[in-house]
Amino acid sequence: MALFITFEGGEGSGKSTQAKLLLKKLQEHNIPAVLTHEPGGTALGNELRRVLKRKQGTPIAPGAELFLFAASRVQLVAELIRPALEQGKVVICDRFVHSTLVYQGYGRGLDLTVIEMVNKIATQNLRPDLTILLDISPEQGLMRRRSLEDRFEQEALSFHRSVGEGYVKLAAADPDRWLVIDASLPKQKIADIIWETVSKLLPNFSA
Repeated sequence: MALFITFEGGEGSGKSTQAKLLLKKLQEHNIPAVLTHEPGGTALGNELRRVLKRKQGTPIAPGAELFLFAASRVQLVAELIRPALEQGKVVICDRFVHSTLVYQGYGRGLDLTVIEMVNKIATQNLRPDLTILLDISPEQGLMRRRSLEDRFEQEALSFHRSVGEGYVKLAAADPDRWLVIDASLPKQKIADIIWETVSKLLPNFSA
């Protein structure tokens, strides 16, 4: 059965680590699965990632930022995500459409309706079956990691607070599709909570 799972969270939330742990767990149970990330995951996406993430270089207008992320997403969905789902695989994606809503919407102040329209075009209305939000305070997350090269990590604390508030609002608006976890919990405890939920979405699966 195809299953599309996305991981979301602010900087330093541990989502990339948990995405890898989930992939490993699925592989241990011989469940076909792939892990990818945004922006990136394809040759074009990786080029755009370098442009979007690097601190040095020409400033990027919020609208241009939105469409660069969308371009990366179009390619990722067409080249990797949709084909894998059509093959009946579990697809895990580290960030997806909700990152754009919170970073470019709540963070940058772009119109949420416009962002939703761009996201629908970029994904051809593809929606995650489950979105896992690792909820962490911006202060704690940024203490965990702060890259001098990452453009987003260098944003003001107010920006990261807006991002965090955006995530909470999105999750509250669609609770059936979101799993919100306290990211300050021990790593293995978080992994166990995730697996308990994901395993229930897998047909004919018994742990």
